[in-house]
Amino acid sequence: QVQLVESGGGLVQAGGSLRLACAASVRTFRNYAAGWFRQAPGKEREFVARIDWAGGSTNYANSVKGRFTISRDNAKNTVYLQMNSLNPEDTAVYYCNVNPGIMPITGGKYWGQGTQVTVSS
Repeated sequence: QVQLVESGGGLVQAGGSLRLACAASVRTFRNYAAGWFRQAPGKEREFVARIDWAGGSTNYANSVKGRFTISRDNAKNTVYLQMNSLNPEDTAVYYCNVNPGIMPITGGKYWGQGTQVTVSS
């Protein structure tokens, strides 16, 4: 069983930045791809970014490309999401997700509890 704990969410003004972190309680974190998803009020959960086990391959949703950066530190069992140039449309609960092997665009096996990001205009 994999447990994920997100941190770093909060309230920020438009144009600001936040860095989310997701700590995984798993012995072999390098065996898992990771991703971030988000769900805004009244909307379905959507893909934000994903990263392969080594951190060498990343993908982003078009809406965040050029503003968000996903990264990971396998020595710390942690995946990050650096979010810059935030706008109110980025307001959502952000979820960390990890999956053995590759990360499907629809999400993988293990989910965190979510962390709220609110961007004020």
